[in-house]
Amino acid sequence: MGFKEYASFDGLGLGELVRKGEVSAVELLDEAIARVERHNPTLNAVVFKFYDQARVAAERLEPAGKPFAGVPLLLKDILGDCAGMPTRFGSRYIPPIPAPADCELVARYKRAGLIPFGKTNVPEAGLTPFTESQLYGPARNPWDTSRTPGGSSGGSAAAVAAGLVPMAHGNDGGGSIRIPASCCGLVGLKPTRGRNSLAPMLGDALGGLVAEHLLTRTVRDCAAALDATEGAVAGDPYVAPPKPQPYLEVIDSPAPRLRIAFFERGLSGEPAHPDCVAATESAAKLCAALGHRVEQTAPAVEFAEVALGFIMIFAAGCAFTIESVKQLTGYEPGREMLESLTWNLYELGKQISAAQYLMAVAALQRASRTFARFFDNYDLLLMPTLGSPPLKIGAIDTMAPGANLSDDAITRFVHVTPAYNVTGQPAISLPLYWNGEGLPIGVTFGGRFGDEGTLLALAAELERAQPWSGRRPPVWD
Repeated sequence: MGFKEYASFDGLGLGELVRKGEVSAVELLDEAIARVERHNPTLNAVVFKFYDQARVAAERLEPAGKPFAGVPLLLKDILGDCAGMPTRFGSRYIPPIPAPADCELVARYKRAGLIPFGKTNVPEAGLTPFTESQLYGPARNPWDTSRTPGGSSGGSAAAVAAGLVPMAHGNDGGGSIRIPASCCGLVGLKPTRGRNSLAPMLGDALGGLVAEHLLTRTVRDCAAALDATEGAVAGDPYVAPPKPQPYLEVIDSPAPRLRIAFFERGLSGEPAHPDCVAATESAAKLCAALGHRVEQTAPAVEFAEVALGFIMIFAAGCAFTIESVKQLTGYEPGREMLESLTWNLYELGKQISAAQYLMAVAALQRASRTFARFFDNYDLLLMPTLGSPPLKIGAIDTMAPGANLSDDAITRFVHVTPAYNVTGQPAISLPLYWNGEGLPIGVTFGGRFGDEGTLLALAAELERAQPWSGRRPPVWD
């Protein structure tokens, strides 16, 4: 294989080449490293390099039976613990201490043949929908380097979109897989709560809001990766319903005709940018042309109560993270080591009582039941992933004294993504539309709890009808 063709293959395609002996895992890793070295000065997507250790793993790889044999993988600098790599949550406060062991998710990645070789850029503590930490500096979108690749899995998305790797690790507590997928023209699935385990260090994160998976360029990589990683570990607090069949088989079968609701606004009725409206309407027309029943409607949700509960849980989670680091290292947190937005949320989190926290959890659980009942009558809900195209870098200042997550500029951009973290339902952002400036504009399909299969089946049908993986950003090769 000529290595100029490396990025024309998805992860499964590269794994097949390695299993057939047409290319080695070391050759793939060397090509991925070369692309990182070439493009990272522009993108600032990769913030920790693990090249030598990854090369040893590639040399020792036994490819038989591994769907992603020898495929290079980048891990997000939040969770995704890999033995020997530090995880700093994008924060100057957290020292670069190497992880002593792999978390369960990374162990499953390795068993599937993936070779982790670095960590990707994130906003501090994963709090914002853009990736511009004081520790690492801004990650840049390969479609327009003046714009954000989204957040918090922004570095991962930029790396995949630019062809550095076919897939990269992400996690999603309020849209952090789906937001970067929309900004960078990728497939971004937030799985059902409990589908991928957070063992061994966590039972849940942010009271069940956080889910882990990958950002990919193709639906089949998304499906096969979920097949490789899903499943509970004994003692997990949440267990997703069992899948009826492998997701890779689901996407090869004809998708059933579905009842799809669509809505071009946010759940509280706020308008989206015209490009996001156009993307949603275009996707609705495509679904209708494929024979699905499409209706314009949306669930009724008391958004103010949900937003308050969500912020309280995020604040408590921020305090938990910082206090955990303090306990581990003995370092006292101070304003000079944390961004203003993080510090303000940390201060709020310390003030929340146990009773207030549980009241916030109860509020989100009540809203979840209302939202979930909507899916008694509809198989899927189609909406814009974001309220606007990718933001300009520097549009929101996390160092401003009053910086906070309730900033209108943040809430208008994030739009609807947190709803599926609240309910635990799966949702997928798909790159079905590019605006007049050549920027990808994602749309999100949300499904019933435990039903990633329907989402992936429709996603594969849409990918066949309107392929996107051949599109190339200006930062590519």
